[in-house]
Amino acid sequence: MAELIKLFEENPNPRQVEKIGNVLRKGGLVIYPTDTVYGLGCDITNSRALEKIARIKGVKLAKANWSFVCADLSNLSDYVKQIDTSTFKILKRALPGPYTFILPGNNNLPKDFKKKRTVGIRVPDNAIIKALVNELGNPIVSTSIRDDDDILEYTTDPELIFEKWENLVDIVIDGGYGGNIASSVIDLSGGYPEIIREGKGSLDIF
Repeated sequence: MAELIKLFEENPNPRQVEKIGNVLRKGGLVIYPTDTVYGLGCDITNSRALEKIARIKGVKLAKANWSFVCADLSNLSDYVKQIDTSTFKILKRALPGPYTFILPGNNNLPKDFKKKRTVGIRVPDNAIIKALVNELGNPIVSTSIRDDDDILEYTTDPELIFEKWENLVDIVIDGGYGGNIASSVIDLSGGYPEIIREGKGSLDIF
């Protein structure tokens, strides 16, 4: 059964962040707040945890299109091919923020993502998830927990999320009410911005 852990975005408790980081390292699944909807994630290097999420979502791991949550842009070159100046300027202008950017992946992607030509990158404007990524030391996989047939509260109220997911994950972080609009998805893999999904965040900057 999962544990519900309350964290405050203004000042996430370092001891609790460390505890959650250890759960992720051991292959645990965590539901966490972002600057959009709550997300379900695990350590991107842990195959067992990735397989668990794939089963929950009802997809084959090889075909899953999940994004990587990063704390900032400093680790970009670990997973993304060299990008041009104009692409980097777009990322710099939009992040941290409610956007997912699709970028060309490089040969250093974790083994479960090796066959992917592109990777989705998220840098949410949320101190809780950023602290968690920093604690873990590498990105966390991110997939939305919003289901089309669920009532709206499931995506916004952490206690209702906990009730629904307590037997499927290890930790649910209560970071306050979440949003109910997902991130905007922008494909930059072709060298110019292509809007794949209009969600939260202004698209005027593109």
